[in-house]
Amino acid sequence: MSEHIRYTRNRREFLTEAFCGFGALAYGALQAQGATVNPLAAKAPHHPAKAKSVIFLFMAGGPSHMETFDPKPLLNELHGQKRPAEFGEAKYQFVAPNAKLLGTKRTFKKYGKSGIDVSDLLPCTAECVDDLAVIRSCHGDMVVHSAAQYQMMTGRIIPGFPSMGSWTVYGLGTESDSLPAYCVLPDPHGALEAGQPMYMHGFLPAVYQPTMMRPGNKPVLNLGLPPGVQLEERRKTIQYLKALNRAGIAGEDTELEARISAYDLAFKMQMEAPEVFDLSREDDKTKEMYGIGQQPTDDYGRRCLLARRLVEKGVRFVCVTSGGGPGNLQWDAHDDIEENHQRMARQTDQPVAALLKDLKRRGLLDQTLVLWGGEFGRSPESQGSKGRDHHNLGFTMWMAGGGIKGGTVVGATDAIGLRAVEKPYHFRDIHTTLLHQLGLNQHALSFMHLGRKERLTEIEGMVIKEIV
Repeated sequence: MSEHIRYTRNRREFLTEAFCGFGALAYGALQAQGATVNPLAAKAPHHPAKAKSVIFLFMAGGPSHMETFDPKPLLNELHGQKRPAEFGEAKYQFVAPNAKLLGTKRTFKKYGKSGIDVSDLLPCTAECVDDLAVIRSCHGDMVVHSAAQYQMMTGRIIPGFPSMGSWTVYGLGTESDSLPAYCVLPDPHGALEAGQPMYMHGFLPAVYQPTMMRPGNKPVLNLGLPPGVQLEERRKTIQYLKALNRAGIAGEDTELEARISAYDLAFKMQMEAPEVFDLSREDDKTKEMYGIGQQPTDDYGRRCLLARRLVEKGVRFVCVTSGGGPGNLQWDAHDDIEENHQRMARQTDQPVAALLKDLKRRGLLDQTLVLWGGEFGRSPESQGSKGRDHHNLGFTMWMAGGGIKGGTVVGATDAIGLRAVEKPYHFRDIHTTLLHQLGLNQHALSFMHLGRKERLTEIEGMVIKEIV
């Protein structure tokens, strides 16, 4: 076998062949000195991107498509009757077998140059309809809140998988080194059925987890330096903590790496974030446009305005949740669809429209993809006499900005809103389209977990070509 061994003939050959070994030694020395690569550094997309960031306007609980963007005249004609057999069957949680169809009291009108139908529930959003791509044929697999929320956020019906926000940051990093890459702005009324796990990073390294903001006027506490503490003192403290952590098992423990990153971020936020979170810096006209300072729009208006300020500073993904706590405090209209949806729409319609207009006038809408919707829609049948049950077979979501073709309507449900029948699109297709606009390929964006390459879309998703 000795004839197959080739010895180096001179010093130059030796150095050439040993180059990778020297590189490894150098890299190890850098690691020992704490010079690590930032996992949240901005990364190049897989293909040219239309969008740089995402704002998800999450209408928790399930807004009714028949009361918002999907008019159904036949449903009104059949009000009080049993569902005709030709429409097929549907499984519900609470609708009784003998339930009758429930017509809507909402009126629809065509808006904008595109002439898209929007109900009188959302007059402000209707003014922006030429920027919207309305997808009337969405569907999911689950009819209970928790499983449907997991699927909407993560592509799976159980917890433990990364959310679309975490996947986005894993794929693209962030353009800001002084703000979180992924923020969730929750509703002040409380947690949802799927809880915090639906927003989380799952099996991705912990550095890709979201930053959960606090509800109310102070989304982040203790942004300023403590009294008597100077900037240089705080900087030395952070450096000392980092050195202690890296002397242990950092680099092999993703939780510890995430903690180190969080300390660094917290320090940088104390320097720069107070300005971002200070909405008083906005002019009065802007705050009035969002409905800040008046009820019932003040809370959601503040959070929508903060979402704009965050993406303006390079934050990659922001989720602004409407609805929290017990069912009727969400878009979960089991008892009275009119009371519930009028109340929820009054809280959100003006702020949502203001966000779209504000992004547009600042030149940010072209690079910011806005997604609106919930985990499912509502049933054509009545629950009790005035409510609607959960409904996953057909409902509406919309997208705007980020290269989305505004003024378009895609797909359709049947004549009573029971089932998506024309160009049905699953949650995985929503995810695929979102990734595509960000320049990310659903196959290339993967992570090896338990011996399998996992991805957001699980199985093959389709780009909704009609809207891009």
